[in-house]
Amino acid sequence: MTVYSRHASRGKTQILATYQEAGGGVVSSTVTSVGDAALAAPIIDALNRISALATVPVSIHDLRERGVGSYPTKHFAALTDPASRAGLLSGAHSLWYEYACLKLHQALIDLEGALAAVPEPIRIAIGAELETEARQLREALAEYEEGEDLPEVEDRRYWDFGHPFVTYDGGADVLSAETRERLNRLEEGITPEEREKAVADLRVLATAYERCSGVHGLLHFDYPEIFVEPGDSEGLYLSICAPNPSEAGADAWDIEIGRWEQDDPDEEYGSATGRTVLRCALPASPRAEEITGLLEQLGQDPELLAKWAESPVGSALPGTEFVVTGR
Repeated sequence: MTVYSRHASRGKTQILATYQEAGGGVVSSTVTSVGDAALAAPIIDALNRISALATVPVSIHDLRERGVGSYPTKHFAALTDPASRAGLLSGAHSLWYEYACLKLHQALIDLEGALAAVPEPIRIAIGAELETEARQLREALAEYEEGEDLPEVEDRRYWDFGHPFVTYDGGADVLSAETRERLNRLEEGITPEEREKAVADLRVLATAYERCSGVHGLLHFDYPEIFVEPGDSEGLYLSICAPNPSEAGADAWDIEIGRWEQDDPDEEYGSATGRTVLRCALPASPRAEEITGLLEQLGQDPELLAKWAESPVGSALPGTEFVVTGR
């Protein structure tokens, strides 16, 4: 329920917290100041993500299975208690909520890394800011859900269900209605046990995607996969697919190399259909590090995709432990 920004003042960079007051006005207050704008930038970015990821889940309804419910508040504790962060990586409430918790976990780690480069007083001030954000968000939610009176405090930050005061679109794709609806569709009709497995698979896929900096790919949610199409790949692409929880019998991971083929060979820029070149059906769920390693190799040498595409059945993709099971 707070937006963070920076402002140059007297040779320093102020980190500002901007929020709504109960009367509808918007005010800004100084959280702290740093000597270098380059140090302030990652702190502000992490704070905005943390605020949005903490606020949006409790500002919307859980509309799965045509119901109207509430999302959990387990993530509040992690804002101020590092020991509680592990809880962000456990649980299976829903694909969307647990994905938001995963992103919050990363934002808190990023903030910790950014604060390592600044003096102790600045770290203390940022910690106090998170305490204020978490406390007032809890209090506002208690008033909304249980009718509890708000404690008298200076500079009360106003929170409104359905209208959270956060950076545009929450500053993260996970917070968009489109992502939430896609993930909700994935778990329609599944059992709690299937949901728990799907959440674990999504964590692996999303973690691998976030850690990979060497190759540009897309993380799809209509069918959970990482899709990579390197430049100059001669129409080849790589798809790393987690089991689709909404698809009966889909219980294994697979890695596919495919090639785009023109539907009409006479049309140079016409529609194309992907054809499987080879597939690696994995005997067990991979670790995020294994997927990241595969993608990093491809990022360093895009021509590897063509070499991998020639691998015969029964052999491993060169430089990896992923065995080709079909062509």
